[in-house]
Amino acid sequence: MKKIVLSFLAVGSILAAGCGSMSSTQVINAANEILNSANGGNVSNTEIISGLKEALTVGIGNGANTVSALDGYWKNPQIKIPLPTEAQKVENTLRQIGLGSEVDKALLAINRGAEDAAKSAKPIFVNAIKQMTIQDAVSILKNDNKQAATDFLKKVTTAQLTTAFRPVLAKSLEKTLATKYYGDIVKEYNKVPLVQNKLNPDLTDFVTEKALDGLFFMVAKEEEKIRKDPMARVSALLKKVFALQDPGAKNNTTKPTGGTKPAAQPSKPPVKTRN
Repeated sequence: MKKIVLSFLAVGSILAAGCGSMSSTQVINAANEILNSANGGNVSNTEIISGLKEALTVGIGNGANTVSALDGYWKNPQIKIPLPTEAQKVENTLRQIGLGSEVDKALLAINRGAEDAAKSAKPIFVNAIKQMTIQDAVSILKNDNKQAATDFLKKVTTAQLTTAFRPVLAKSLEKTLATKYYGDIVKEYNKVPLVQNKLNPDLTDFVTEKALDGLFFMVAKEEEKIRKDPMARVSALLKKVFALQDPGAKNNTTKPTGGTKPAAQPSKPPVKTRN
């Protein structure tokens, strides 16, 4: 990892210093020269950026496949979607007034809606990944965070992904009857005498946020796997790029094999003794 970090810090320095006096082509050529000298010319700047994009695409694909499967959200306690915050605060009351079964149906339908919508998430995310630039790669690779690429993706794409993903999820919530079940709960609760804080029947914004959080969580797990497990690197490019982060990569030198004698050591002068 240190090898990649040092290489990209150098690239970042050129980008910062050269913007005013160098053309974009000169900056890229200089960056490539530094990068190649740092890693022995084995992995180019273009390959590393492509490797990052591929790693994120693989992570998105695996993460989306995981959460879009039956019970992908529902039976994963780390990403299972609860009731909206205001409904969580009165869940006991809802159950006490005979809405327990309706609460359970709404919870299941909400998570089924997220699982269904996740099937359409991959192309939305992949399109965002394609926009990654060399500056983005620098910001990702100059630290040892095992989910830096996922954090970057979440930071720069959440707004646009929310806009694109929300209508997809809204349709899925209608399809699984989550909107209806939750609406029934809200309607009945808001009828209770003396209830001052009425529940909001709009479910889509809350579930969109939680569904994306769950997907990013699973993508981060996939990124960590690719970084530390060579078996998770499913292409030659991933193997080549992420091998630079493996322990010992920095000192990957050829050692003498059997049949080669080590260099002779200089003999020590004899130790003089007193008579």
